[in-house]
Amino acid sequence: MAAENGSTGNSRSKIALITGITGQDGSYLTELLISKNYEVHGLIRRSSSFNTQRINHIYIDPHNTYKAKMKLHYADLSDASSLRRWLDIILPDEIYNLAAQSHVAVSFEIPDYTADVVATGALRLLEAVRSHISATGRSHVKYYQAGSSEMFGSTPPPQSESTPFHPRSPYAVSKCAAHWYTVNYREAYGIFACNGILFNHESPRRGENFVTRKITRAVGRIKIGLQSKVFLGNLQASRDWGFSGDYVEAMWMMLQQEKPDDYVVATEDSHTVEEFLEVAFGYVGLNWKEHVEIDKRYFRPSEVDNLKGDASKAKKVLGWKPKVGFEQLVKMMVDEDVELAKREKVLVDAGYIDAQQQP
Repeated sequence: MAAENGSTGNSRSKIALITGITGQDGSYLTELLISKNYEVHGLIRRSSSFNTQRINHIYIDPHNTYKAKMKLHYADLSDASSLRRWLDIILPDEIYNLAAQSHVAVSFEIPDYTADVVATGALRLLEAVRSHISATGRSHVKYYQAGSSEMFGSTPPPQSESTPFHPRSPYAVSKCAAHWYTVNYREAYGIFACNGILFNHESPRRGENFVTRKITRAVGRIKIGLQSKVFLGNLQASRDWGFSGDYVEAMWMMLQQEKPDDYVVATEDSHTVEEFLEVAFGYVGLNWKEHVEIDKRYFRPSEVDNLKGDASKAKKVLGWKPKVGFEQLVKMMVDEDVELAKREKVLVDAGYIDAQQQP
């Protein structure tokens, strides 16, 4: 049973702090850490509407002291004082910085905000960790920075830890800055800080404006008769797609090592968006060519053509390897979204929602 924060000895559970806990990775990481008897604290942004759908199934009212293994606190990566305050109160053993404006295309629309949260936000958190350690002497604190394969950009595949970065979006540039801030704080202050350079990882919890989930949502709705078309951009973009649930395990493994380091996490297998369409539509007996239309608004000012990771270091040092393959991942997402579309149709048929939002 978890003791009070700040208690000493080996009896207490480890305490983890997660930024971006309401995201896809945050929810899977929370499940993993709770299964390992961690006490998990998540930082969330204040919003006029709740954005906790991905972790609602984990949430237990904190008044239920002995069962509530996850607690949420208001903070923001743009607010340095909130970060330092919660570090001092929570006293975490491990910190996972997953928060970001993580949509590549959107980063072209709001570049200043993307840089402030993704790049400078990581710097604020690292500085909060440094000053917290300096003030308390808690030198065992470990930090994980979520990197991205987008940092490699136009550098030819396969991409490993030694591959030069060539970012092609404000998001990717910001992730590069966060990566090097993390390396700098590790080298300058001796902080146990790791970068996980994660290639594309998806799940049924992926945001609906990411191309993979946009496709599987459309497959479900088209199959059930709620929609007929889906509008996409570059179908020849090739990505190394894995399962988010596998990738959060690699994050945790990095912080269990004796020495901090940087790791590429990938399946080492890449597929085009067109191949994703073929598997997703084919799985439910549909021909994607009858339902997909190209819309130029979804092409980016600078494209990333081919990302394919070399995860040999993670396999050798961490002993990590992906469990879910490409086709299994696509089918998992389609299965979930067909069920979601069925529930949606019940509401449509009952007149509670309008199905005509999509063509």
